[in-house]
Amino acid sequence: MSSPSDPLAALGSLPGVAESVDSVRKAVDRVYGHRVMRRRGAEITSEAALRGARGSAALSGADWALEEVRRRTDFGTEEQALTVGAALRLTAEAGQLLSIWRQSPLRVLARLHLVASGSTGAGAGAGDVVGRPRLAGEPVDEPLVEFPLPGADEVAGRLDGLSRLIIAGGSAPALITGAVVHGELLALRPFGTHNGLVARAAERIVLINSGLDPKAICPAEVGHAEQGAQAYLEAFGGYVSGTPEGMAAWIAHCGRAIELGVRESTAVCEALQRGAA
Repeated sequence: MSSPSDPLAALGSLPGVAESVDSVRKAVDRVYGHRVMRRRGAEITSEAALRGARGSAALSGADWALEEVRRRTDFGTEEQALTVGAALRLTAEAGQLLSIWRQSPLRVLARLHLVASGSTGAGAGAGDVVGRPRLAGEPVDEPLVEFPLPGADEVAGRLDGLSRLIIAGGSAPALITGAVVHGELLALRPFGTHNGLVARAAERIVLINSGLDPKAICPAEVGHAEQGAQAYLEAFGGYVSGTPEGMAAWIAHCGRAIELGVRESTAVCEALQRGAA
């Protein structure tokens, strides 16, 4: 982050990052060029949303089979069901917030947390803790992420800094911006619950809004889940470390996640082409 004017773009000079950016761009271009996309793109988008939500929920401890997620309509009050329901709502909501993101990212994050929590606040605590960053002394329920938790003052400052970077824009590729937004939100865990789901939804918004994946057919959440929770947390540890090597490893991990999401949607395209779906 050596460039004060465009710190995200400066990450592109880290070892291996440019190669990851190029590999992701080529993979995305290939799936967008698939002949099925010209005729049945809406179906690919819908399927990618479902599979992305399933992947995000899996990384938050609710690793359900895809067909179980597809067939269920009632997500009740059981913890894993609530998590899957929250992931589905977030994926649906992300596309409605694109125009707001570049002007008011903190407003979008608040909305994402409200949506994840559900209209009644189920599973997210009560009162005014839903939809706002936590205050000093308020607990965080994110059991799968055990890295040190920043204090409320640090959270507020870093959220403000992240917001300024997003609003300022810049020349950083979507992969880098998405990885930093994802990593920063997961590191801060600004809300009492659902931080992982919100972080991955925010990454989705960046990838769509940047123009890399405008039709939302490259679900990075699928790739994050496919690489496994252990690899996800190990790569995230690199982000938390703040070292050049750690940051590069996290960005590469996020790049691989997008490529695996591309592979998933390519398989869906092929199945539709064969008439198998």
